[in-house]
Amino acid sequence: MNDNKNLVLAVVFSVVILLSYEFYASWRYPPVPLEDQAISEGQSIGQAATVPSVPTSSASGDVQIPSLAGSSQATVAVPVSSEVLRQQAREVLAKSPRVTIEGDRVHGSLSLRGGRIDDLTLSDYRETLDDSSPPIVLLSPSGTKGAYFTEYGWVGNGISVPNENTLWKASTTTLRSDKPVTLRWDNGEGLTFERIITIDENYMFSITQRVINKGTAPVTLHPYGLISRHGTPNVSTLYILHEGLLGVFDGTLQEVDYDDLREDKNVITNTTTGGWLGITDKYWLVALVPDQKTSVTTNFGYRKSGDLDKYQADFLGAAVAIAPGTSGEVVSHLFTGAKEVKKLDAYEEAFGIARFDLAIDFGWFYFLTKPIFYTLIWIEERVGNFGIAILLLTVLIKLLFFPLANKSYKAMSKMKKLQPEMVKLRERFADDKMALNKEMMALYKREKANPAAGCLPMVVQIPVFFSLYKVLYVTIEMRQAPFFGWIQDLSIPDPTNVFELFGLIEWGAADVLPQAVLIGFWPLLMGLTMFLQQRLNPPPADPTQAKIFMFLPILFTFMLARFPAGLVIYWAWNNSLSILQQKTIMYRMGVK
Repeated sequence: MNDNKNLVLAVVFSVVILLSYEFYASWRYPPVPLEDQAISEGQSIGQAATVPSVPTSSASGDVQIPSLAGSSQATVAVPVSSEVLRQQAREVLAKSPRVTIEGDRVHGSLSLRGGRIDDLTLSDYRETLDDSSPPIVLLSPSGTKGAYFTEYGWVGNGISVPNENTLWKASTTTLRSDKPVTLRWDNGEGLTFERIITIDENYMFSITQRVINKGTAPVTLHPYGLISRHGTPNVSTLYILHEGLLGVFDGTLQEVDYDDLREDKNVITNTTTGGWLGITDKYWLVALVPDQKTSVTTNFGYRKSGDLDKYQADFLGAAVAIAPGTSGEVVSHLFTGAKEVKKLDAYEEAFGIARFDLAIDFGWFYFLTKPIFYTLIWIEERVGNFGIAILLLTVLIKLLFFPLANKSYKAMSKMKKLQPEMVKLRERFADDKMALNKEMMALYKREKANPAAGCLPMVVQIPVFFSLYKVLYVTIEMRQAPFFGWIQDLSIPDPTNVFELFGLIEWGAADVLPQAVLIGFWPLLMGLTMFLQQRLNPPPADPTQAKIFMFLPILFTFMLARFPAGLVIYWAWNNSLSILQQKTIMYRMGVK
């Protein structure tokens, strides 16, 4: 093996690392098998006939609306950006009496008809960078396009329980973090149902369901909670990001894509003590958090209602026996908001929610991605800019791996210094490959050169690169985070392109030319630094390999042009630091 194969070795080692971790993850967290149960209209999702069933949203007589497939939903949970859709939502909301929700970070309302939390807007986030753009609408009621709501209740055989048409009485007209609301309903058969709802200063609701038995006979009921989403949202097709249904069951994360659930038409059922389940978008999450000490049966389900796709995540709690003259209650939680890492970690600790931070798709390198994220946050809190934080993090990473990189760059410099002798050997033994390899190995041994050592810096960079990519792509903290100049959002590609002289002349190139050729300033700078760094390395002996290597900076420039700007800035800055380090070593070793 010679120095011509450094890049090949780096790629091979990287693939080995990725596959090894994937096998480890498969062994450590085996997938939960799908239950072979079909969903039928009005049937419980995933429940046996002997157990009371969790209702599906079909029972509510929901308005049939077109599927959301094909609509833009990259960063907006429910695409209600047009005034027509907002007017439609206002009309639907006006049909039932409501309790206003005035949270510190969310606002909206809950319906007294059915007791659903089905109208929620995030106060701190908007659709675009424009301050006048609409805020993010997370939940919307049945009957609107992209209906997305939550429902709680009880199920029991032969017992009159509240349903989606029940009209509750509320203790107050407004729900705030300092003012809970209590919903009440009497079934006229000796049972009074209460639902106490509180909200904290962020995104967590507490739901206390209580039943008071004033009758003469004992009753047994099962509590449930469900999330229903109507229409299939337009999700990212990138492999590194999961959008769809997910949950943690007995410590194991399970992710189910919309298309998998739709194509298989199977119910996915789990029994778990502790954990959570819900539906996630790239940045937003709606999650049911049952009592962490009680066993529950959870389900992911899909059904078709006319032309409308409907997805449901639900849980059914253990039986609650309520004797005459007594009451029974269960407490659960509901998360509805932005997937902010610190908030998820805080909720995980406060409520003992198992692995709640896995709502963010940190990926294979979870053990590396999350520390990188927290380091970036720590630096940003002190410098006030995530772009600067990325540059300083790069310096920190370079310092951390300085001894390894130094050794590798010395090895590459030594190989470059031996180039004249290696050329002579190739000319001398041009017709005898075995003799050439023997003489080459002798030269390496005599000069104490290691041709494989030069690939180590690249191998080390790949997990860091992938982890930083994850941080920039999936964490909401990076969404709309500015750098300087024209980079106002580090999580999206550089908006400039060479055809408009990087913003000096604007003529609508993005509307005419393919995205693949719209190379921005930072990707071009990254390609240039990659080319300069490559020039410092020992050139491949084979002319074909040399041409391929010369083409790599161009290939990477086009590949990374559509990556988040923050990642391209990191790569260009990392290349520049590597060039400086390598040039210094070469100068000290007397390498021209």
